[in-house]
Amino acid sequence: MATTINRPVMDVAPVKAARTPVDYVWAVARIAIGWIFLWAFLDKTFGWGFATPAGKAWIAGGSPTTGFLKGTGENALGGLFSNLAGQVWVDWLFMAGLAGIGLALVLGVGTRIAAVAGTLMLTLMWAAELPLANNPFMDEHIIYAIVLIGLAMAGAGATLGLGNLPIVRRNAWLR
Repeated sequence: MATTINRPVMDVAPVKAARTPVDYVWAVARIAIGWIFLWAFLDKTFGWGFATPAGKAWIAGGSPTTGFLKGTGENALGGLFSNLAGQVWVDWLFMAGLAGIGLALVLGVGTRIAAVAGTLMLTLMWAAELPLANNPFMDEHIIYAIVLIGLAMAGAGATLGLGNLPIVRRNAWLR
């Protein structure tokens, strides 16, 4: 007859007792990069005149992907990306990505998913610009992607975010 060993089950990830200065640096980086994504969503949606004029706002019938993707026609992968410009499904996917990644990072919930999705989005944007004008391979898209990976690895949603909510601690996919 098999013997059953009863072990205590932790249904909640432990809460880190004390925050270090590094935790706060990662948290501020998370919020800052989240705001970059969220701001891009808001400006492209409403055309507040920073990167998107009012007449080209998404709510005014503009396409949030056309400007960037049409400008890639002469680049190495330009044919692939310029053909995607202005397609409704690409616009919706791009805008959902900006909003979702931005909100997740600002709030500190779903930072791992946001890091993966953000890294994918940034890598595609980087690839659309190849060859780069000022550097053989490195630009801000790659730097942001590296930071997103660091945020996920550091568990940055738990500091100055909602990552310590019991539901988040119980569900690893929400961290």
